[in-house]
Amino acid sequence: MVATQEIRTERIQISNGDLQIEAYLAKPAMDGVFPAIVVIQEVFGVNAHIRDITERSAQAGYVAIAPALYQRQSPGFEVGYTPDDLTLGRHYKDQTQADELLSDLSATLAHLKTRPDVKPEAIGCIGFCFGGHVAYLAATLSEIKATASFYGAKIPDWCPGGGPPTLTYTSDIQGLLYAFFGLDDPSIPPSHVDDIEAALQNHHIAHRIFRYEGAKHGFFCDRRDSYHPEAAADAWEKVQHLFSATLAS
Repeated sequence: MVATQEIRTERIQISNGDLQIEAYLAKPAMDGVFPAIVVIQEVFGVNAHIRDITERSAQAGYVAIAPALYQRQSPGFEVGYTPDDLTLGRHYKDQTQADELLSDLSATLAHLKTRPDVKPEAIGCIGFCFGGHVAYLAATLSEIKATASFYGAKIPDWCPGGGPPTLTYTSDIQGLLYAFFGLDDPSIPPSHVDDIEAALQNHHIAHRIFRYEGAKHGFFCDRRDSYHPEAAADAWEKVQHLFSATLAS
């Protein structure tokens, strides 16, 4: 994922039954057929940071799409990183349900597979914050060949909408999973990272876990006070390897 290509961007809608899901799409400007990446938002919506990651992925040679996870709760939702923004984002997060999230992601994948510029057998996903948690769920979908999950909180003890925690889905993960955590993240205790690693090992899921000393929650986002440039740069390099090895070969 070396950022070299000119890109095109657009806002599209994805049909999931009667629901029209807003999404931000970026793709290489050149003609061709490319692997694809689903970019999964934080609690703050498909905001400037998520659009930037979508564009960076397209510059690296992928068709990248960021669907609005809160389409059912608050269409068009997009905020920054103030305490009030966080409170509102968490309010909508708490209204989500795992089956609806997976349904909307499946609709996103179905859209990608209909596009003539996408290799349908080469799709991955990347998610951050709440999206890191949702990416762990998305990894159970058969179309997802590689997953990058960034600081997804509460994977061992919560699932959107209730029911058994997301960690219990581990045996259903289909492809290679990379997970990234900051060791100074107050919302993800080290024991939770250990639990995730143990579950992946116990179920023989191909994976790598990356722990960053001195990094807090949101360390990848250069719009947050917790941005950790060294950890972010190292993590992005590892994401490049993950996707190039599994999707672009």
